[in-house]
Amino acid sequence: MIDVLVVGGGNAALCAALMAREAGARVLLLEAAPRRWRGGNSQHTRNLRCMHEAPQDVLVDAYTEEEFWQDLLKVTGGMTDERLARRVIRDSSRCRDWMRRHGVRFQPSLSGTLQLARTNAFFTGGGKALINAYYRSAEALGVQIRYDSPVTGIELQGDRFVAVHLAAREVDGVRRPAERIEARSCVLAAGGFESNRDWLREAWGQNENGDWAADNFLIRGARFNTGTLLRALIDSGADAVGDPTQAHMVAIDARAPLYDGGICTRIDCVSLGVVVNCDGRRFYDEGEDFWPKRYAIWGRLVAQQPGQVGYSIIDRKAVGRFMPPVFPGTAASTLGELARQLSLPEAAFVETIEAYNQACRVGTFDHTALDDCRTEGLSPAKTHWARPIDTPPFYGYPLRPGVTFTYLGLRTDETAAVHFSGKPSPNLFVAGEMMAGNVLGKGYTAGVGMSIGTAFGRIAGSQAAAAAGHHPASMTAGQDHAIA
Repeated sequence: MIDVLVVGGGNAALCAALMAREAGARVLLLEAAPRRWRGGNSQHTRNLRCMHEAPQDVLVDAYTEEEFWQDLLKVTGGMTDERLARRVIRDSSRCRDWMRRHGVRFQPSLSGTLQLARTNAFFTGGGKALINAYYRSAEALGVQIRYDSPVTGIELQGDRFVAVHLAAREVDGVRRPAERIEARSCVLAAGGFESNRDWLREAWGQNENGDWAADNFLIRGARFNTGTLLRALIDSGADAVGDPTQAHMVAIDARAPLYDGGICTRIDCVSLGVVVNCDGRRFYDEGEDFWPKRYAIWGRLVAQQPGQVGYSIIDRKAVGRFMPPVFPGTAASTLGELARQLSLPEAAFVETIEAYNQACRVGTFDHTALDDCRTEGLSPAKTHWARPIDTPPFYGYPLRPGVTFTYLGLRTDETAAVHFSGKPSPNLFVAGEMMAGNVLGKGYTAGVGMSIGTAFGRIAGSQAAAAAGHHPASMTAGQDHAIA
């Protein structure tokens, strides 16, 4: 019999599989996607947010536990479990040597990401390279890996895991029969429900016109994250945590593909200009905080606008100060021409930009600091990086909500166990996006999803191995294999 069954194929699942295998467990990993699409949302990532008390290789200066915690507290508005959040933060300071042993390489921050040089460690080759390294290591260690294997159901005896079920399916022209797979313990790391349009509709409801709000969402992440197991566990009595409408939701280019657009579809010039809705009106402070701490609120903000669209507007002064998106912006020599090209109401749009320009109080512009360039007497205000949009050519980027992953998940504790009526399961564990809502009640800050997945993937793998009768050689606090 399999000792540890891991359901999922991204960062958290691979960390769990590697830790369980290192402990001596016989491990089977089931990835719903075909091999070429393996890795879930992790393939689209770039970095890991890391606590460190002093400069460390690719990380400059220091990023203390308390500063990390305060950053997380700010973006979540206090909607976070401090015990679990601090566990993630502390584990982020000691995971990178383990990651290197499994083939992950890091590089210094590049141009356009220098503001993260103190807080985030970037993967050489990005998330795809990290995923490939983990799969190579898992295969070398003897982890069994099966692709095209979406789990459709889970079998429990009370709070104890027994088996998973796979429906009959066709893979590469070959009919595979339905299966039941037993294991001594199980780690669930199969992502959120962002690719389940029906569930998104259920969560977001209908607008005043009777249209389903979620129908205009693009799925920035993996198309295979349908939430099947999340729904099955909640229906079976597992304790849930989080709001189904809360998500890592980014304002992305409206021309992006429906699935798997990844980071290149993000529009990063928001804080350098203004954002208007389809009525040509601003609706939020574009300079509220540093972009890595605020980029993931803009998808939700756009989703709340008429037609669920927005437009990021900049002028020539902003060019070269942000990571260019994959699609070029619409360019015009006048504001009126830009409005016409974007099909915005010209008079309202020009009035909005002119009112903004008149309200700007420009001091010393510095996009790397919370500078003193602000608006005065304008609502909503722009509190930093406010400069008049007055230097042609002018550019506009159409925006739509892009969902990376949802926050509704399974409640857990420091052991990563799934809870039923407040009590932890003895052999069922959860990691990654399926439990991220314990830490992320709302909001996001760059790289913290990978921090959560890495920390709880490793915890869940160790705990699952122990539940199956295998224990790491060293359980000394502070070492790589330590668990709470």
